[in-house]
Amino acid sequence: LLEKIERNAARMGRLIDGLLEFSRLARAESSSDEVDMAALARSAVAEVAEEYGPQAPEVAIDALPVVKGDAAMLHQTWINLVSNAFKFSSREAAPSVTISATEGDTEVTYHVKDNGVGFDMAYASKLFGVFQRLHRAEEFEGTGIGLALTRRIIDRHGGDIHAEGQPGKGALFRFTLPPQPREKPRA
Repeated sequence: LLEKIERNAARMGRLIDGLLEFSRLARAESSSDEVDMAALARSAVAEVAEEYGPQAPEVAIDALPVVKGDAAMLHQTWINLVSNAFKFSSREAAPSVTISATEGDTEVTYHVKDNGVGFDMAYASKLFGVFQRLHRAEEFEGTGIGLALTRRIIDRHGGDIHAEGQPGKGALFRFTLPPQPREKPRA
């Protein structure tokens, strides 16, 4: 009984920390600097992989365009998306995660794809809500705040985020950001 109380108290502590982080983001000042998204993605992968050790998924990171934004906030975005990809692919025989991007005239789209448990698209609208979870806490640890925080960060950067999934076939998260302004050629 005491172990159950201790587990629930620890979970409540994580929930409170998540809520505090979520509310702090609304008041936080953000910067608009040139951000090396490839470096942030590699850093997030290394940070999250430490928790998994040799069971960490194989990760492929393609070239990622630079954008203007707040590096600390965008790092948190990568942490949240990479953590989810690792967590939900961790039960696969050969877990894998792919990080890539496509660059258009009006936006850059970043992709985080895993080969994990996926989700039913009928519930996709719940993914980005606070405390909204598609899997039971007993199945996969988490607080239900990470994707809500990610959506808020992407919104603050003038972008958008979407997810696609299929049960047993993995998930794909896409987020868009305005592109890095290109220098105009001198006449």
